[in-house]
Amino acid sequence: IDRMPRSGEIGVVPGLAYNQYGGDVLYIESTRMPGKGNLILTGSLGDVMKESVRTALSCIRASATELGIDVSEFESYDLHVHFPAGAVPKDGPSAGITIAVALVSLFCGKAVRPKLSMTGEITLSGMVLPIGGLKEKCLAAYRHGFREVIIPTENQKDLADLPSELRDHFTFHPVERVEEVFKIAFAAQRTRAKKSVKK
Repeated sequence: IDRMPRSGEIGVVPGLAYNQYGGDVLYIESTRMPGKGNLILTGSLGDVMKESVRTALSCIRASATELGIDVSEFESYDLHVHFPAGAVPKDGPSAGITIAVALVSLFCGKAVRPKLSMTGEITLSGMVLPIGGLKEKCLAAYRHGFREVIIPTENQKDLADLPSELRDHFTFHPVERVEEVFKIAFAAQRTRAKKSVKK
């Protein structure tokens, strides 16, 4: 195992990334400070990654009431989203749900439950879209000591391509909408969601 997962940190969520070197775990960090609703992005991000942050933020703002977030907070704070290892270029849409969870964690003051990682693109309406590199991402999650992975429902078919060791190691949570992601990420206890599958 490379590193054990960080846990219990508000606004910090582990996502799974994929690049030309293989899979990796990317901890997305968010914080806020009194301000005027400005958005600060750091971490050597490409245009698609920047769009993912803005999309996730708009999705959260549109559902603020349902999430228990005071809408006025979006205007009275500046928001900073950081992707560590700033010297490494990052791009792609698959961090969408991870960003959304980090923002909800920040505004609601809830930490994501331990040993859970995730990957999935998000739309403005909260749909979770499929991603690439699932095998490489799961290998990275395995190396870092994770036990559960949230994936888009459309990627369920890709689980058959994983080595049996990985399929047996993880509990996979296929999701279609971001509301399902929140339910799993902030569950008080390790309970298997309705759509979760053990492979």
